[in-house]
Amino acid sequence: MKYLLIDTSNMFFRARHQAHRAADSWTKLGFALYLTLMSANKVVRRFQADHVIFCLEGRSWRKDYYKPYKANRAVARAAMNDEQAEEDKLFWETYDELTKYLSNKTNCSVIREPQAEADDIIARWIALHPQDEHIVVSSDTDFVQLIAPNVKQYNGITDELITLDGIFDVKGQLIKDKKTKLPKTVPDPAWLLFEKCMRGDTSDNVFSAYPGVRTRGTKNKVGLEEAFGDMGKKGYAWNNLMLQRWSDHNGAEHRVLDDYERNRALIDLTAQPQEIRDLVDAAIRAQVSHKDVGQVGSHFLRFCGKYELVKCSDSADSFGRWLNETYKGVLNEHSS
Repeated sequence: MKYLLIDTSNMFFRARHQAHRAADSWTKLGFALYLTLMSANKVVRRFQADHVIFCLEGRSWRKDYYKPYKANRAVARAAMNDEQAEEDKLFWETYDELTKYLSNKTNCSVIREPQAEADDIIARWIALHPQDEHIVVSSDTDFVQLIAPNVKQYNGITDELITLDGIFDVKGQLIKDKKTKLPKTVPDPAWLLFEKCMRGDTSDNVFSAYPGVRTRGTKNKVGLEEAFGDMGKKGYAWNNLMLQRWSDHNGAEHRVLDDYERNRALIDLTAQPQEIRDLVDAAIRAQVSHKDVGQVGSHFLRFCGKYELVKCSDSADSFGRWLNETYKGVLNEHSS
């Protein structure tokens, strides 16, 4: 089976960003819906997916595990003026209407776990379907860590398909770096994950485990590359780096290993606490066990009519082929 895993809020709010060229709020909302649905239709047809999964956000467990997690986004929202706040509210309400429609009126899987993020759902879906092929639709670089022989990522912003074999364009040709003129390559996903756990993630407000650490060490100091190469053995290079201590701006002392393990729990999509895995797995099982909605085409036309999505309704047959496809896969009962 080939599954299309859509990072739904990422797709919708990227569409919202493009919609800002529209004149008024109603037009912006319709344009964002139009781009989201047309983008989904495009990638389904391009990759010939057997089933589509829309993965939704909950209130992440990470906010309780690490208080600063994504706190920067709340600050940005608080800085909005009244007009911006009202428009933001309208977009979120429209997003909710879209996800309710997809969940109740189509045969796509639409999965939300109140304590998890879409990232967790995508990672656990892949873990529960190890023999199947998966295409993650998102511009979020966090998903590169999941790239594997059976997992690819499609970035709709750059129109690139990211695989272990390279990065490909819409025609299936390797994309070349504009400076070097050589084909773009994907670094080892394990290295990228290790580096991110060490350096943190400013977009999610996750602080570095070792500020200022060098990628490559010197004669007298171990760097990330040396520690990564020694990760399996946990020998001198690993311990030399991980047992270092440093003090933050408040004078609090940190041990690198402690902060690395904290960041790994936040960033590594295979390292969620077991109780979170169990909750997400239960949400996936509940969704795929009973979905079989009738009159999908009629529901689609009504949704398009409500938001004046004329071009989408004109392509109703194309949409209907995948909106009507129920889940026919097999879940791995032994995934940990």
